[in-house]
Amino acid sequence: MNQVSILLVDDDAELSALMAEYFSAHQIPLTLAHDGEQGLARVQDGHFDLVLLDVMMPRMDGFETLRQIRRKSTVPVIMLTARTEHNDRITGLNAGADDYLAKPFSPDELLARVQAVLRRSGRAPVLKSEILEVNGIRLNPGTRQVLRDGTAVEVTSLEYDILEILVRSAGRVVSRDDLARSLYNRQANPLDRALDVHVSHLRKKLEKDRALIRTIRGVGYQFAS
Repeated sequence: MNQVSILLVDDDAELSALMAEYFSAHQIPLTLAHDGEQGLARVQDGHFDLVLLDVMMPRMDGFETLRQIRRKSTVPVIMLTARTEHNDRITGLNAGADDYLAKPFSPDELLARVQAVLRRSGRAPVLKSEILEVNGIRLNPGTRQVLRDGTAVEVTSLEYDILEILVRSAGRVVSRDDLARSLYNRQANPLDRALDVHVSHLRKKLEKDRALIRTIRGVGYQFAS
């Protein structure tokens, strides 16, 4: 498997170092840039499978950096920001972002977003075949196999993607908007019940003697940890 090449553009040197250490442990080296102009130059000079792009940076903010990137490149971009206003998310997505993650975030959630975007873009296979196991549910990202208490469970490709995101965020609420952006590259539509249907199917397949996926009304879903 070819090694995945990822660029992180963030002026927070401490966070960048922590992310580089975390991704290195998953055999994914990060190239670092600490402002928009430097990040843009890196994209123009290098061949990256994905860019992690902070919004609030000196010299050139993430939105403008993304606009400049999109003039010459279709490389997938995940925007990282402490600004969670709806308009900021729309601005980033309209500028060409593939996903949008609000700070503070867990490294596991960021890795899951990276995997989902790379799968959708066809730029790389699953990054690491680590085993995920929570509450008797065991996932193998390499084979996309699901086991419940040791017994294989057949799920669709989309059901697996939903389940992996929820399992990686076990104990935390995952919003419907975040799921929709990861799966469909768009914001959730209140009239679109597709997510609810897929989650309902997962419940029927997995919840025999215990509740696993909780619906948080008006917000999203939570996998029981």
